[in-house]
Amino acid sequence: MITTDVLSDRVELRAFGSITLEDCKTFEEASDYRVLFNRPIDLLLDLRGMNGLSLDVAVREWRYIRAHRGDFRHVALITDAPLLAWGAWLSQLFTDAEIGVFSGERAARRWLEARACSQ
Repeated sequence: MITTDVLSDRVELRAFGSITLEDCKTFEEASDYRVLFNRPIDLLLDLRGMNGLSLDVAVREWRYIRAHRGDFRHVALITDAPLLAWGAWLSQLFTDAEIGVFSGERAARRWLEARACSQ
């Protein structure tokens, strides 16, 4: 399950439990909507509560990242899972976004705010 918040220049996602294909669609719709009006946007992804995702979800998200290469400016990933952090660094090959990995929300928000001020 996920929750999403759509702000003027950012989409925030929080994951709880396993992420489903329906969750992916919800996130993609929220991101696509925001990108229509304010491209590129920032993402704040809090995956600390996530306990897994299926292969079909992972493949869908990789395709989404590749299809939206220039739509994201900064991605702040909050996780305590080394595998997710590694995946974030690998994702940089497929996106123009700057990706930061954080263990806490405060540091992630400060990072996004600092980059927004420098734009």
